[in-house]
Amino acid sequence: MIFYDRENEIELLREIEKNSNNFAQMTLIMGRRRVGKTTLLKNAFSQTTPVLYFFIAKKNELLLCEEFTSEIEEKLSLSLGTFKNFAQLFKALMIQSQSKHFTLILDEFQEFANINSSLFSDIQNIWDTYKDNSKINLIFCGSIYSMMKKIFENEKEPLYGRATSKIVVKPFTISVIKKIISDFHPNYKNEDLLTFFMITGGIAKYIEQLVINNAFTKKKIFDTVYKESSFFLDEGRALLIDEFGKDYGNYFSVLSLIAFSKTDRSDIESILNMPVGGFLERLEKDYNIIKRNRPFGAKEGSRNNKYLIEDNFLNFWFRFIYKYRSAIEIGNLEYVRNIVERDYETFSGLVLEKYFRAKLIETKQFSEISSFWNRKGEDEIDLIAINEMEKKIIFYEVKRNKKRISIPTLEKKATEIARKYYDYCIEYKGLYLEDM
Repeated sequence: MIFYDRENEIELLREIEKNSNNFAQMTLIMGRRRVGKTTLLKNAFSQTTPVLYFFIAKKNELLLCEEFTSEIEEKLSLSLGTFKNFAQLFKALMIQSQSKHFTLILDEFQEFANINSSLFSDIQNIWDTYKDNSKINLIFCGSIYSMMKKIFENEKEPLYGRATSKIVVKPFTISVIKKIISDFHPNYKNEDLLTFFMITGGIAKYIEQLVINNAFTKKKIFDTVYKESSFFLDEGRALLIDEFGKDYGNYFSVLSLIAFSKTDRSDIESILNMPVGGFLERLEKDYNIIKRNRPFGAKEGSRNNKYLIEDNFLNFWFRFIYKYRSAIEIGNLEYVRNIVERDYETFSGLVLEKYFRAKLIETKQFSEISSFWNRKGEDEIDLIAINEMEKKIIFYEVKRNKKRISIPTLEKKATEIARKYYDYCIEYKGLYLEDM
């Protein structure tokens, strides 16, 4: 598949590589699984500087060192001997980097926690000892967000504060998603684009799966998702089991309810009959899976919150796959497909709102983009975009069908907010499927 986008990330990585000629660099690469971190790293660097790529697989440390030694011999034309553990090998490389400039990538770095957890302290000690005279471009890349965050951003951990740069690899933007689907299926319809966005959310691996299956229409996309041995059917579980560990059942229950529009904490607790504050906090802050939204104008600490699953695919997976796992396990995929078709219009309407939010963000014209609902959960306004510098505020209503948009109703819902922004230029607009 063609390598798309990532110009900004590549430019930054090459600038860091250039700086490492004079000063050792330690870069942290983060992002959810399947977003394309490894592919980015394999396309980022020039051919003039040697690049060592170490993948930290779940295997014996000695075997890993044997693999890495072969990589060193091939890429650096150096024979450093044999090593019993990674700390010895890393020390040898840091010593070599004092006279030789190279890039070292440690992919799935968090796996060392399961292989030899003392390595983090060893790496910190070796780094601190040799970095001042080193010319190494050291890159740590990891997919388990909570573990990478703990390793590098928890002040009690040895590698806290050591990284000189941090890059968070995000899903593709709307413009890139449209470029990809138009390259492979120029005559796509907006419904196709909406479904493509619904399933992939701009995640590179999911886009690749649809490209491989030539799935660019709504029908073909769902055919690909709901076929025997589909990559997508077990993806949510595979993605999150390592994150959540033995408590995954409770986390899955909470996420399933949020996917079914149970977005208020009290609603979730009443259904599960258990306190969920701790789960919600960790899902938001440690795992970066949900987002707590406050209505436009609400103060920090407001209890009038709604929890939403940020990731498009996970939102779909918990709504239309995890919920019906029993039917899927007995091979009744047609049954689940019928449920998707039944609920598609309502569910895709919410995805359409998310699409336009992402599109407005991409314009970089606004200082804030949010939604509004009152304390009763009524008078909802889909999108409010504000530009404080130009004193401009736009209220949007989002519907699949243009005929269902009522600007007078939107104006009525926005009366109180508009009154507070009396000195702003105020606009009211409708967005619908044809505007994609």
